[in-house]
Amino acid sequence: MNLKYQLTRAFFVSLISLTAFASMAALVSADKVVRFDKAIIATVQGLESPWLTSVMELFTWIGSTKVVVVICLLIIFFLYNVLHHRSELMLLIAVVTGTPILNHYLKAFFHRARPDFHRLIEIGGYSFPSGHAMNAFSVYAILAFLLWRHIPTRLGRSVLILFSGFMIVMIGVSRIYLGVHYPSDIIGGYFASGFWLTAAIWFFQWYKERQPRLEARELGRNEG
Repeated sequence: MNLKYQLTRAFFVSLISLTAFASMAALVSADKVVRFDKAIIATVQGLESPWLTSVMELFTWIGSTKVVVVICLLIIFFLYNVLHHRSELMLLIAVVTGTPILNHYLKAFFHRARPDFHRLIEIGGYSFPSGHAMNAFSVYAILAFLLWRHIPTRLGRSVLILFSGFMIVMIGVSRIYLGVHYPSDIIGGYFASGFWLTAAIWFFQWYKERQPRLEARELGRNEG
């Protein structure tokens, strides 16, 4: 795929994600999503059962910071030692470390309290946007991006996308089911990470495009 096309696509996806997040944030701040949130929560929590609670707790655990760190270390090991990626590691590290930092400042800015009407687990902190949703989107989306070109078959790529999408959705839904996030927190988290991820990919692709030119220019100066 043409690199300029990739840059253009990453830019527009980043812009769309930013616009969508800003729109969701405006709706949340104006209390325009109350009915939407309550309707989704009622539907999701209406499925409550002991076995489903255990499943949702598992997905929430998978989306926790400790597990995300372990997953990222395994991905780094695989990319470096098996696929022999080098520069891609910087993209991965930037995405997964920048996501919680961005989430921290966004939560501090919006100060949205968590739901308090039916919690199955206890947790502190602010609610919007969801840190679990942001981390899940960043980790599994960047994983799909980095592994895509190494999978030769359409079936394999489809499995990769389905797996990544499934993990992102289930970790988000688990937070609604357990009563610690509003649906708008999850959606906002996805959009925020979508912006950060595609912006990072855009910068990475831009740097890759310019690097050979910079190296050639530097070589010419040294030879001169």
